[in-house]
Amino acid sequence: MSSLWLEHQVGIVFFLLALVAVALMNFRALRRLGEHPPPSRWPRVSILLPARHEEENIIPCVRSLLAQDYPDFEVLALYDDDPADGTAALLRSLAKAEPRLRVLEGEPLPPDWLGKHWACQQLAEAAAGELLLFTDADTRHHPRALREAVGALEATKADLLSALPKEELGSWAERLIVPLIPWSILSFLPLSLAHHSRSPALSAVSGPFMLFRRGAYRAIGGHAAVRGDVVDDLALGRRLKAQGLRLRLVDGQERISRRMYHTWRGVFEGFSKNLLAALGYRLIPFVLAWLWLGVVFLQPVIMLARGLAGGPTPPLSWGLAGGAVGLSILLWGLISWRLGLPRYLPLLYPLSILLSVILAFRSLALTLAGRTTWKGRRLIWHNLRWW
Repeated sequence: MSSLWLEHQVGIVFFLLALVAVALMNFRALRRLGEHPPPSRWPRVSILLPARHEEENIIPCVRSLLAQDYPDFEVLALYDDDPADGTAALLRSLAKAEPRLRVLEGEPLPPDWLGKHWACQQLAEAAAGELLLFTDADTRHHPRALREAVGALEATKADLLSALPKEELGSWAERLIVPLIPWSILSFLPLSLAHHSRSPALSAVSGPFMLFRRGAYRAIGGHAAVRGDVVDDLALGRRLKAQGLRLRLVDGQERISRRMYHTWRGVFEGFSKNLLAALGYRLIPFVLAWLWLGVVFLQPVIMLARGLAGGPTPPLSWGLAGGAVGLSILLWGLISWRLGLPRYLPLLYPLSILLSVILAFRSLALTLAGRTTWKGRRLIWHNLRWW
């Protein structure tokens, strides 16, 4: 076994040890909703909900928002004027019995805007609240979610408070791929450093729950400033930190839940539009990052399988591969425990990583070919760059 190969294997082990250390530190840094003291006052909150083709989700979502145990809030929902979309009729029926629900019809989509971003911008302009909560129609909210989120915002003096929701997982596609989102945050981003650093690169935002101070949202240009960026939550978080404002991420699993996708097709379409955008459309770092993840998490498994099949595997190489696999299972196991994910998922991590790598390069291919779509709309890219 060459010294270069040995150094490579040792490097994988140390990289995994670093990820485990980051995850353990993040468990302490990621405070839960409800752990902060109540604020001295209750500012008015506008809950902003873009809704397009959400017939299955809109009623339970809006009802959970209207049931908030908070003294002063309004719910604004905006729909597209699409005859094939029944969301508008459902919203109007709810609004008849609930004065706190305002239903808005969206204006035509301008050039160079993504649909959801245009909806969010219109909602923010129509809102009356001092605080703006952007959420999604596939979420469900515990009655104390808003009260505790405002308490956390005030206690941390944040300009943007975002909460990780509980991921509801049904199909095998969801179980194997959707946990990649919180797993990547807790494994790779030291939250204590991110919470106190002004570097836009150290940003963690969860789109399903973004609670802004209105002044901060305006200061960063609102959704107009990220009108063409598919991953608007990360883009807004980076702009906020670039302005020297304060961003905080909390654990909202006991108060907020969501189910993003229900099918393999939905998972593949959603992740294909998001993965390249999440790395800032930088082509070379994107390719290198995903190749490295494949090497770190899949190569040791292949080496162990080769050894079990009778292939020539030196004892030291066998031991390092076994150590890497053990650390990978530990990492996935710790995060699955912290997030309340199924206990068997850590044993399936090679399949999750393999599918994620495939999705990453599918995202790259579709983007370069101009074929990325979402909810029937083709996404146009303007800011691809090599580095």
